[in-house]
Amino acid sequence: MKMFKKSKIKIVSAIMTILVLLWAGTLGIIYLSSYIEMSKQNKQMLQMHAQMYELPKAFAEMAPPNKPRPDNNPGFDSESPMFRLSTFYTVAVSYDGVILEIKNDSPSVHTNDELENLAYSIINSDKDSGAQKNLAFYKTDKGGYTLVAFMDNTVINKSAMTLFRYTLIFGGAALVLFFFLSLYLAGKIVNPLEESYKKQKQFISDAGHELKTPVSVISANAELLFRKIGHNQWLQNIQYENNRMGILINQLLELAKTENVTPLMESIDFSRLVAGESLPFEGVAFEKGLLLSANITDNIYVQGNSTQLKQIVSILLDNAIRHSKKQGKISLSLTKEQSFARLCVINEGDEIPLEQREQIFERFYRADTARNSESNHYGLGLAIAKAIVASHNGQIEVSCFNGLVEFKVRLPMI
Repeated sequence: MKMFKKSKIKIVSAIMTILVLLWAGTLGIIYLSSYIEMSKQNKQMLQMHAQMYELPKAFAEMAPPNKPRPDNNPGFDSESPMFRLSTFYTVAVSYDGVILEIKNDSPSVHTNDELENLAYSIINSDKDSGAQKNLAFYKTDKGGYTLVAFMDNTVINKSAMTLFRYTLIFGGAALVLFFFLSLYLAGKIVNPLEESYKKQKQFISDAGHELKTPVSVISANAELLFRKIGHNQWLQNIQYENNRMGILINQLLELAKTENVTPLMESIDFSRLVAGESLPFEGVAFEKGLLLSANITDNIYVQGNSTQLKQIVSILLDNAIRHSKKQGKISLSLTKEQSFARLCVINEGDEIPLEQREQIFERFYRADTARNSESNHYGLGLAIAKAIVASHNGQIEVSCFNGLVEFKVRLPMI
């Protein structure tokens, strides 16, 4: 059934959404914290390297004779294996832009021209540290010249990208596995409910058929007894309650039939059907002091069952008449809405609380218990209408605004 299929989809969607969020959040936290920690270590090592750097005497005369400015304590051990195994490059530039020294022990990886251009761009920027082209950099004023220190992160970056790629691959595979696992779990959760629901509907159908016979017998015997003894208060009570039972049984059987039996579909002139079905209700509304007006667009065709479509119109109009305020107005409209036929029934009535707007389409739900019980309505009409609309691949909903209550049905046109 569509209802349980939707439930399975919702369960699977909820499970997968939680897993994806947890997976993405965990990866994000791990890689963000790793990036922050790596950037911090890179900066500390570059600070240490810059602090240890001394301009060769051959170039010292080219720098202004200013007092060197000591770097901040980098807080990193220069004897650590990480520091000793790292590859550093340095570019010393005088204040007037003259290159004093380029220290590049591996010119095959990064040429002196590349380091020189990078150093000029970093000096002209506002950043003192960062990363460019797999090189972490740190800029500092050595008190007579500017030093730009670089550290090669090519291996680290490639390792990080390899780790990230494999994490995505195995994480994606795990998500696929969890998807099928969630399908299995959703089936385990929903299947018993679906089976119970089917048994419940079958019980209602069977009980309705079994109760029709005694109700008919009681009705026939009460009629014969009335003819024999005439008016009797106790006999009238029996007939009244038996009639109520008969109405309830017929509605239960109608609901079971709507939900269990696939209706015969054909091309229907929905405009003509709605116009014809609404005519008898004009007199009913008039007797109750209500005004029923109709606005029906011609030539709206749908694929459906004429008997069931008539039921939708009659259920909605009957509901509007019963719940309208005195001297109120009821409007019925059928219009085209893109590729859908839009049937609306609006009446002046009390606003339906928001939490009840979905419940009123459930079987046996009655917002006004006292009034419905007196008029032999048992909360099945809108449930039947919902089942019919669902069997026609449509939608039904209720809304309230400005003292009006609107029931809207959308059915696909042909």
